[in-house]
Amino acid sequence: MVFIIPLLFFAGVFLGQWWTFSSVVFAFGLIPALEILFNPDRENLEGLEKEALKEDRKYDYLLYLVLPVIYSCIALFLFSVSHREYSTLEYAGLVFSLGVVLGGLGINVAHELGHRSKKFEQFFSKALLLPSAYMHFFIEHNYGHHKNVSTFEDPASARYNESLYSFWFRSVFRSYISAWSIENRRLKRKGHKVWSLKNEMVRFTLITSLFYAAIFIAFGWFTFLLYLAASVVGFLLLETVNYIEHYGLARAKINEHRYEKVSPIHSWNSNHVIGRVMLFELSRHSDHHYKPSKKYQLLDHHENSPQMPTGYPGMMLLSLLPPLWFTIMNKRIPKNIIPQ
Repeated sequence: MVFIIPLLFFAGVFLGQWWTFSSVVFAFGLIPALEILFNPDRENLEGLEKEALKEDRKYDYLLYLVLPVIYSCIALFLFSVSHREYSTLEYAGLVFSLGVVLGGLGINVAHELGHRSKKFEQFFSKALLLPSAYMHFFIEHNYGHHKNVSTFEDPASARYNESLYSFWFRSVFRSYISAWSIENRRLKRKGHKVWSLKNEMVRFTLITSLFYAAIFIAFGWFTFLLYLAASVVGFLLLETVNYIEHYGLARAKINEHRYEKVSPIHSWNSNHVIGRVMLFELSRHSDHHYKPSKKYQLLDHHENSPQMPTGYPGMMLLSLLPPLWFTIMNKRIPKNIIPQ
């Protein structure tokens, strides 16, 4: 099912017209509508079934397959828009559809692989972040967000009564600055120079610059601008997911320097089945933050985690309307949590 969106993107490139929006309509029209019809599934795997799933490599291969799919979509987009005439509306459809592919599929899988310990999986993670110019996410998410989640120190945790649009601005810029700070501190602890190729942020900056420069040189300024717009759509989708995952949830401060431990109550959870399948179980986010190293197919439901009224796609649409979002979500914040 996860490859329906890139398949629709391919259809949009070749068929044009309204098909260019088909990935967007599927992700944010059909899926939210279907999730209303299906009850959330709170069941957890147990015993031997869970052990068998843990060792089943096809769940890993599915992740690895995303890498060539993403770069195939990028190549098709670049060659098509630079060699074929589309209408303004068709260009817009292709930009938004590629953005959905880059953010909804690419960055999502990059997030999962970024938590793995194998070097080649981490390489795949970074390669999937590159197309959206968000390689710094690998550092900030793993060494910043998971440490500081649901606190004022975390740029990627949305505060109580903070609108999505304000959050976008704060999270995009502060997350980037945070990644530099984290990497600089790591190098200083090891006695290395900050401004060197040992600094991953320096390497990420060089790689990203070369990637976008190559697109500009090979395909021209118009295709470059269209691709840049798709990249922005991709990383704003990620930031919208960040927004809905921790909105208004706060960890209590134990003392001046410490917060309470991260638990399932510090992330919003969704058990809506279609969203779970399409997003590699990302919506069981409470368990992911409770045990970040757990593979996606093993994530559990926790009874004490706050629950979203619908799946991720529906919640992302709701977040675009701040007054309605606040009306629905503020009253759902658990009473034992002090809102940020």
